[in-house]
Amino acid sequence: MSMKKIPMRQCIGCQEMKPKKEMIRILKTSEEEFILDVTGRKNGRGAYLCSNRECLEKAIKQKGLERSFKMHIPSEVYDSLKKEFEESETE
Repeated sequence: MSMKKIPMRQCIGCQEMKPKKEMIRILKTSEEEFILDVTGRKNGRGAYLCSNRECLEKAIKQKGLERSFKMHIPSEVYDSLKKEFEESETE
């Protein structure tokens, strides 16, 4: 019996490697738009965050998104990500 490989991703906030299914994907679309991809299957460049608010705050403070996407991220993007994060926590 062979073990199935679990895909691992690194959190841009805490820098820990965790299984992909436990993380939330932040996606940059071809229209330069940033959205939360809870399914993990949409097209575009992605960065991963743990599903807790502390990692989002760390990523903002350490400019984790800017490093992942190699570009300046406007503050409006961070604000919208915080709102989407809060909505996904309440569900």
